[in-house]
Amino acid sequence: MFRSAKRFRLDELFKNGAIRKSGLMALTMHDGTSGHGVASRYLSHEPLSYSEDSYTKCIPPLFHPLPGLKLPICLPDSAERNPTKVTTLPNGLRVASEDALGPAACVGIFVDSGSIYETEESTGVTHLLERLAFKSTKHRSHLQIIHEVESIGGNVGASASREQMGYSYDTLKAYLPAAAELLIDCVRNPVFLESEVQEQINRIKWEIGDITKDPQQFLLDSLHLAGYSGALGKPLMAPESALERINGSKIGKFHQENYTADRMVLAAFGVDHEHLLAIAEPLLYDLERGIAMEVPKSTYTGGDFRHKIYSEKTHVALAFEVPGGWRHEKDATALTVLQTLMGGGGSFSAGGPGKGMHSRLYLRVLNKYQEVQSFLAFSSICNETGLFGVHLITGSDFVAKAVDVAVNELHAIATPGQVTELELHRAKNATRLAILLNLESRAIVAEDIGRQILTYGCRKPVDYFLRCLDELTLDDLTILHKRCCRHLLRWHHGAMLTVFQVMPLLPSDFRHPSNNAKSSARWRRRYLMEIDLVDFAYFPNE
Repeated sequence: MFRSAKRFRLDELFKNGAIRKSGLMALTMHDGTSGHGVASRYLSHEPLSYSEDSYTKCIPPLFHPLPGLKLPICLPDSAERNPTKVTTLPNGLRVASEDALGPAACVGIFVDSGSIYETEESTGVTHLLERLAFKSTKHRSHLQIIHEVESIGGNVGASASREQMGYSYDTLKAYLPAAAELLIDCVRNPVFLESEVQEQINRIKWEIGDITKDPQQFLLDSLHLAGYSGALGKPLMAPESALERINGSKIGKFHQENYTADRMVLAAFGVDHEHLLAIAEPLLYDLERGIAMEVPKSTYTGGDFRHKIYSEKTHVALAFEVPGGWRHEKDATALTVLQTLMGGGGSFSAGGPGKGMHSRLYLRVLNKYQEVQSFLAFSSICNETGLFGVHLITGSDFVAKAVDVAVNELHAIATPGQVTELELHRAKNATRLAILLNLESRAIVAEDIGRQILTYGCRKPVDYFLRCLDELTLDDLTILHKRCCRHLLRWHHGAMLTVFQVMPLLPSDFRHPSNNAKSSARWRRRYLMEIDLVDFAYFPNE
């Protein structure tokens, strides 16, 4: 079979001179047979027997080294990553990098600025800054920027969050000087042309008018509006009312006040640190240091938000505060494992049947209730606080039951004995895999370097977080979940049971005036079935 498949190709190679007789004669097998003799065997018309003797005569065994073949040096099983080096320039700007093998690199600028720093006058500016990234600058038009990036096969991107902004440029190492110069120019010297600003405002208005295409993002933003007072209660997505008063000058003023040297980090992966300093320092040394600014405060209050539109499905989010946030990295690691443990997803996904079936929400909810289209644990973590909860999609006639199920699942996690060691072990392994896979991406590593320095003041190695992961126990998950859901109530078979503090799970208008438990349960179901509820976000009050 092998010979018949390869005969024609080898014949052609001999005819074309691709295989020289002299070269084949120079290759000698372990049994003394010349390379030309081996090739002749392949070219013969004799049938190849599957017996051991015939096979070894025709084809050399793979466990014998081929003479004259020089093998490359094998990498060690546990190769250490290069350290992250950080240099602080005289103006306070920090330059950080981690070197790596390979032909490509990623460089980014990360700014301690986001929607929490917006005022009433500048509401929505952060969203516009993300959309206006890599537009016209003092030295380049938008068309020139596109041409320069595409001419070297680069990839640029920007992302906005409530506390930080990020800009990145992924390219080959040979083009790093040009890439870093363009990136710094786009972050330092944007001009915010009114035509470009208005174009992005019109796009955002269109997206707001069609929120059914991304209701989950809209709902996540609504959770913060309902759950927090203060800085985190400000919208990340620009509200339509704010878009009417935003212009280029207001965006420029916010940019000038917040994009200062002491609040910036230039981070890169795959770059020698001294080489990066030589490129960046002449471009950044004269960037001005800003006035010392206190981080705006936020208070978790809890609340209720609803938004009605015409839709066949209802989106529900039930969320609770996670005290500590990223600055309490052990709790943040535990929360990541908890989210993986609960898991969930859609009733059907492109991965096919069985994808993610090991998670609790798949096994206990999606397989049991066909009315549920999606049931997913989520988290949104900031520096000092965060949110954890369940997002679900179902029909309006199943909302009350779905909320019941969500509450029961959250309560089960906080109940000792409900989660097994096998489930925890699987969730920890899945979390470890996700962390290590993410660190295979240049862009993610560069972002991790920049955001960690903004958050912690240093870059903590991945081994530190993996140790936190390994040390995690079932008791740690239970304690964390009780802290998050300390106000949680659940009801079962129509009777409301107190688990932690006696607080209403639903707003007062969901309770029957008689205060009877069975009447209240029926009232809740009737109310939820009758209203045209599409997006519903609830937080228990403090």
